[in-house]
Amino acid sequence: MTEERKILVEEVETVETPPKARVEDETRQRDYLDGFLAQKPAEAPKGEPGGSLYDAIIDALKEIYDPEIPVNIYDLGLVYGVDVTQDGHAVVTMTLTTPHCPVAESMPGEVELRVGAVPGVGDAQVNLVWDPPWDPQKMSDEAKLELGML
Repeated sequence: MTEERKILVEEVETVETPPKARVEDETRQRDYLDGFLAQKPAEAPKGEPGGSLYDAIIDALKEIYDPEIPVNIYDLGLVYGVDVTQDGHAVVTMTLTTPHCPVAESMPGEVELRVGAVPGVGDAQVNLVWDPPWDPQKMSDEAKLELGML
């Protein structure tokens, strides 16, 4: 035999609202995120990563392509560093895929011209280094994907 169960239902007109937690200490802020959420993001100095001038220089470097590999020199990992001073002097430290690269003489000059043409750059300089030597691991994932290495 199955036992029959009944559910009792009670209808009510209203339900009392439970009491809210109260902060007794008046010096404590009610919401600690108020000031944090109201803050505007601090703007990066223009010559620092994330700054407008720095980003414009990186964009200019991404327009220069290696003639033998269909990838720009920045994603190829040939650019080791970009330093920008307060007065707009830009120094690009870079390498080439090999010292015997056919563009070894022209590439640094092209980089210097392109970076020097960025609005806000007063003077551009390119330091060509061979240490550490370039290797395919320095390429961005986008470059590796473009070349079918991923």
